[in-house]
Amino acid sequence: MNSKNGLFFRNRVKEYVSHTDTNAIQQLKSILFSHLQKAGKRPVAIVCIGTDRSTGDSLGPLVGTKLSGLDLKKLHVYGTLSDPVHAVNLKEKLAEIEQAHKHPFIVAIDACLGRVKSVGSFQIGDGPLKPGAGVQKELPEVGDIHINGIVNVSGFMEYFVLQNTRLHLVMSMANTLSESLSHIDQMDWTREKSRSLFAPIQNITGRI
Repeated sequence: MNSKNGLFFRNRVKEYVSHTDTNAIQQLKSILFSHLQKAGKRPVAIVCIGTDRSTGDSLGPLVGTKLSGLDLKKLHVYGTLSDPVHAVNLKEKLAEIEQAHKHPFIVAIDACLGRVKSVGSFQIGDGPLKPGAGVQKELPEVGDIHINGIVNVSGFMEYFVLQNTRLHLVMSMANTLSESLSHIDQMDWTREKSRSLFAPIQNITGRI
C-alpha cells in the first residue's frame, strides 16, 4: 500500500474511474492507452505491488496473477500471488526489471486508502507512487505512471483497515483492471493516435 499524502505533494492532475461504472473497462483502456503513448517503443513493465498477507493490499498481486495467466504479447508483468513485489524485495525486483529490460516504461499498480466517496475507484496519473509510505516504510518510488486502487477509507488505524478490507471489492477491482490491461496489450500505442473513448469520472488536482 502507498500513502496518498505522499503522492499528492507534486500537485499533479489525476484521473479517476470507478470500478462500478458501466464503462469502467473502456474508460481505463482509453486513459491508459493515452499514457502509454509516452512510452514509445520502450518495453512496458507492469509492476503489481502488494501482498496477499493483507486483504486490502492484495489488489496488486491479484491483478498480476490474472495477467500472468494470459498470453500477453507486449506487457511484462511483475508481482503475483506466488511471486509478489512488496516492501521486503522491492529494491531487488526493480533491479531485476532494469536488468531484464533496457530502460523500461514502468506502470506501477498498488492499493491505497482514500475518502469514503472514492473507495472502489482507480486513480491514474503521471509519475511514480511511493510504496510503503502508508505503513511508515522508506522504499524507492516506482513508476513512470501509476495506478492506485482505492480499497478502503484512510485516516485511522490504516494497517487494521487494510487487513479488514472486503475481499469482494478487491477481487472486483482486480477483475476490472486486469481486463482493461489485457485489452491494452492488443493495442499498438507506438503508432495510433490517442482517442478519448469515454470521459473519465473526474480530472482534479489535489486530494480526494
